[in-house]
Amino acid sequence: MNPVLDGSLLRALVDLAEIVKTMPQANPKPNLLPLFARIDELANQLPRDADPTLLHYLHKRSYEKARLFLLHRDSENQAGNCRHV
Repeated sequence: MNPVLDGSLLRALVDLAEIVKTMPQANPKPNLLPLFARIDELANQLPRDADPTLLHYLHKRSYEKARLFLLHRDSENQAGNCRHV
């Protein structure tokens, strides 16, 4: 199944954002590697004709931008070093 259509990619990106918010107070710090691996796994399941903007964000590991894109809030994204929003 398509991880965008079934919402699993968005859930993983939201989970990451929520965990990152707790990082300053967390002791011990959470291990983010399994979550990054899950996001990569879901990104690899996307069809080749998936939205190129989303694919760009995921390839560059711009997970916050990908999350906003999936929430239809891409206009909130700032241009990156690659000149891509």
